This record gives sequence, C-alpha cells and structure tokens, in this order.
Amino acid sequence: MSQRRVLIIDDEPDIRELLEITLMRMGLDTQSTDCLGDAQVALEEAEFALCLTDMNLPDGNGIDFVRSAQKQFPDMPIVMITAYGSIETAIEALKAGAFDFISKPVDLTHLRTLVSSALRLPKKSGQPVSAAGKSSSVRSDNIAESDAGQVALVGESPALKQLTKQVKKLSRSQAPIYISGESGSGKELVAKAIHSNSARSEGPFVPVNCGAIPSELMESEFFGHLKGSFSGAHQDKAGLFKASDGGTLFLDEVADLPLDMQVKLLRAIQEKAVRAVGAESEEHVDVRVLSATHKDLQALVDAGEFRQDLFYRINVINLQVPSLRERATDIPILAERFLSGIARECEVEGAKIDKDALQALVDYAFPGNVRELENIIERAFTLCEDEVIRVEDLRLEDAPRIPPTKTLKLDEQAVSNEGKDSNTDPLALLKRPEDMPLEDFLEQIERRELEAALNATKWNRTAAAKLLGMSFRSMRYRLKKLDLD
Repeated sequence: MSQRRVLIIDDEPDIRELLEITLMRMGLDTQSTDCLGDAQVALEEAEFALCLTDMNLPDGNGIDFVRSAQKQFPDMPIVMITAYGSIETAIEALKAGAFDFISKPVDLTHLRTLVSSALRLPKKSGQPVSAAGKSSSVRSDNIAESDAGQVALVGESPALKQLTKQVKKLSRSQAPIYISGESGSGKELVAKAIHSNSARSEGPFVPVNCGAIPSELMESEFFGHLKGSFSGAHQDKAGLFKASDGGTLFLDEVADLPLDMQVKLLRAIQEKAVRAVGAESEEHVDVRVLSATHKDLQALVDAGEFRQDLFYRINVINLQVPSLRERATDIPILAERFLSGIARECEVEGAKIDKDALQALVDYAFPGNVRELENIIERAFTLCEDEVIRVEDLRLEDAPRIPPTKTLKLDEQAVSNEGKDSNTDPLALLKRPEDMPLEDFLEQIERRELEAALNATKWNRTAAAKLLGMSFRSMRYRLKKLDLD
C-alpha cells in the first residue's frame, strides 16, 4: 500500500523543513511548494490525503485557496497555519471550510494529533450522514444508526434533508458549532450525528447539561480536581474535558453557565488546555466543542448576561435545527418509529396508528417538538385498545394551546419578586409566561424545587426526598429525567 501524501504550502523554508521531517516520521510522504500557483499544479498532477497551508503567501491568500480547493478536492482536508494569536483569522478559515488551524510557532505534539485526526476523515459519499455500503438500522428515536456506528437523522422533508446535508459538511471540520433551535427539536441528536460522522467518531461523545451542575461544583466538573484540593475531594477526578479527550464535548443549555465559568471555559477552548483544581500546570486536551441552547444567546450577549468573546468563540458556525412544524411531513415517520420502539420494549406485536390519528398529529402544532411527539405516542399506546392508536387516544385536546417559542424566559415580575417578604402572593411566582410551553414551565419549577432541596441537604438524595415528601425511587427517577443525577 502506497504512502499517503501531504501537500505543504509555505514560503518559509524552515517551516517547510520542520513540517516535512515531522510528517515523514509519521510515515507520510510529503510534497512542498512556496506559493499557491505551484500548489495548484501539484494538486492537478497527484492525489493528496491532506494539505497544510500558510495563511499569507506571495501570490495569494490561504483562505481563498481553502474555498476553491474545497470545491475541486472535497475529500482533502485542509489545515491552516496562522500567526500566533490570530484567532480572528483562524475562525475565518474554519468558516471557509478548513478542517482546523494551528498557530506558529508550531507545536509538534499538537500537529501530530491534528494530522492523525484529519487522516481519519471518511471519504465523502452520495448518501448524507451514513456509512457507504452499509445498511442502516432505525432506532426508536429521531435518528438511525448504521452498522458502522454512524448516526443519521430520520425524515424525508426538505428541511430535514437540508439539515443532514449541513451535518455531513460540518462533520468534516473541527470548527466549534453552536446548535440553535426550539426546546425538544433534537439538538443533542444533531450533535451526536456530527460526532459520529466525523474523524472523532471513535472517541467519546460527552454531553453535559450546563444548567444541571451546581455552580460551586462547576469548575471541578469541567476541569477535574486533585485529591485534597478542597473539602470532600477524596480522590483525583479527570473532569469533562479530559473525559472527552480525542472526542466531542457537547455543552447543552450553554446559556445557563455563570459568567465566572464562562471566562474559564473560553480559556480552555482557546488554549486547548485545562488546569484541574489544585493542579500547578495545565494539561493539553484534544476536544471539539459543540454547544446548544433554546434561549436567544445573542439577546443574552446584548443584555450582558453572556460573554461576547465566548459567544463568538463557540459560534464559529451556527446550525439551526428546524422545528417539527417546519418538517410536518416527517411526523408520520417519527410517530411510527416511536411506536415501534415502545411496542418492542413492551413485547407487543402489531401495534399501529390509524389513518385519522396520523392526520390529527400532522395537523397539530407541536410546541414541544419531537420530544412532545414521543410523549404523546407513549401515552396513547398506554391508553389504546387492541394495540391500535386512534384519535381519541392521542388526547390532543388536553395539550396546551400556546404559541411555540425559541426563547425561554422567566416572567420578569415573578423573578423580581423572588426573595422578597412573605406577604408576596406565592402564586405570582408560579405564573407561566405566555410564550413558554407548559411542559417547559413545569419542568423548570420541578428543577428549581429539586435543586433547592438538594442544596439544603448537601446533596443527600434520601434526605432531599424526605424533605419533598416523595419516595427515594421517585426522587431518583426525577433526577435522571432532569439530568441532575
């Protein structure tokens, strides 16, 4: 088998020689040029598995080269070499389609890690977000998983096809991605699809709900700690960044991060290094960060509640997940998938949804999106007779008739009343904002009460359950449901 070849484009002889020696020691063949003109000739004469290019070259700009090369040679990842501290230029390169960037002076350990990751990228194929030549088995959720472990979103609507096309493209990059969309629309599934179709697919995918971590434990959860670094630190802990080393860290509900933690997160992302609580030095981590929230992050930046520099760092590329209303033709497909999975778990054969029930689902607005659809199907399956779901089993008339929203906000008056004297009407704090789905509102109240009880009992779940007047089993179920366990 012939050696894979790497094209190096840089007008500095010392840099070219350093890159050549490093790559040859990795068992790779190299070809170097000092300008874009010669690079274009080389690309037409031979096939390259990877390209390393400087930003500023005598006859052109590296970013323009990335744009044109991506169209001509879509299977070849391109790594941009930038001047030290030129983060704006690096972000521009990622947006143009570069796989990743590395700053001068070149860190050889980082370079070898980056090259190895780029060479693991699968070839592009005609089938979006699926393994070439492999059959796909559909799971009982909003995704399908191939024999190769790759994940694809389920549906045939134009909006879903456009999303899978974007996922396929973004999977070939290392760029941080901000996934926006309504609550319940499937943002975590999109993040899983990006990870499973990327060069990092063999590494870990670590999802974390930023709103579920107590603020006093947040630094330890993200960066880890050393034994004895604080009261209760009985052993070393790696932290989420180290746990996702070589893979993907998905920060769900990133808008819920406190401002002091946002500063530390920004440094970890920019420096690609973390320092555990109690440690004297930082450790390098190879992590791709994906983030999501159903809040309006730009509005929070404008209000000073989210750091602008962190927003621009995690929002290199914005991926909008369509609501279920925007892909209504997928509702019957998803409903059948959910029912099939639920029936299989219950060992029931022949379960189905009749024609009128399917039409009722298509006509429904789904403010809670795919998550609400799944809940409706699960409830209807429990209520139906003869294993056939009918319109009356859906109980859609009991669902809240409210407009959907992309931004979750507490009622300002209710928030301002919190903590005031006991003469304040307690029901005022339970007033649901008009633009908030009832399910989200109730979940928010439940989360707040659980966290308050846990904090009051120093996270003793048995004591917290007793304080709330519920069984320990019920407490455990609710903690798992809200990602608080």
